[in-house]
Amino acid sequence: MENTRVRIVDIAEELGLSTATVSNVIHGKTKKISDETVKRVQQLLEERQYIPSMAGILLAQNDSRIIGVVINNHEKYEGHVLEDPFVASSLNNLSVEIEQSGYFMMVKTTTDLKDIVKFASMWNLEGIIIIGFCEDEYNKLREFMRVPFVVYDGYFENKGRICNLTIENFNGGMQMGEYYRNLGHEKALYLSDNMICVDLERYQGFCQGFGTEHVESWLIPMQKQSRHQFYEEHFGEISKYTAVFAASDYYAIDFMQFVMAKGKRVPEDISIAGFDDNPICEQIVPSLTSIRQDGKERAKEALSILNALKQRAKVEHQRELPVTLIKRSSTAKCTKK
Repeated sequence: MENTRVRIVDIAEELGLSTATVSNVIHGKTKKISDETVKRVQQLLEERQYIPSMAGILLAQNDSRIIGVVINNHEKYEGHVLEDPFVASSLNNLSVEIEQSGYFMMVKTTTDLKDIVKFASMWNLEGIIIIGFCEDEYNKLREFMRVPFVVYDGYFENKGRICNLTIENFNGGMQMGEYYRNLGHEKALYLSDNMICVDLERYQGFCQGFGTEHVESWLIPMQKQSRHQFYEEHFGEISKYTAVFAASDYYAIDFMQFVMAKGKRVPEDISIAGFDDNPICEQIVPSLTSIRQDGKERAKEALSILNALKQRAKVEHQRELPVTLIKRSSTAKCTKK
């Protein structure tokens, strides 16, 4: 056994016991095993430096202590969903909270919600956090899901053991609209790749704060190459606007880099802002004005809700967390008349 991993069968043969007995000791099922036998097995396991398969132990238990995080690998990410600032920040915050709560985290990316059912069953998941799917898509899960789950970024009608953990998307949009209006801007542009779910709420809030008649919107392509071609084709129209609000920091930064490469000054010629306030917002030049959602608090709340759902405690169908406007260098008073 010098160069190979110690196996249960090796321990059993050396002690003259069955593999079932050794396995039961490893898994803590010792009610029908004598104290002397348990001690002999444990001593030899320690001497031989036996390393158990944690996956096997966890799956064999009623409580696996595994929380699954499922992320929509949407085409807009072009195969790099885990590199998206919002997704990366969410996973980082969730991993901290999940570990501190005594659980293990497993991450799966998919475009098919049917995979979630298989994922939950395969790993005996105790709970699931779902990121990036919208209401219509959740219909596929209704008849199959028995595991409690939290919708982290989207919406799902209440069908039991579910909670929509959302943020004040409408209010965040409204805060940005009022901010731009108070800076003296008169014509604003909203950028998004869709007009459903959270992006629609942010747009509606923005119109409420700025004035619907003064806001125009562009449905931009998801792929970067196509999106920049779209900007190129509509570049002549950009001068109509002095303020731009994007549905995400990613789109705001991408647009800002495009117009700056074309000679526009930010914020002197055009103010640009995003949503989420990812860490990169402070690092770029100019730093990006954004609507901040507290990622740490959201992750903490997600675990709290999952634990409550596991205990079958009554949990409100939807929980909405506050957002805050963070002003930085990418926005300024309007100087155009």
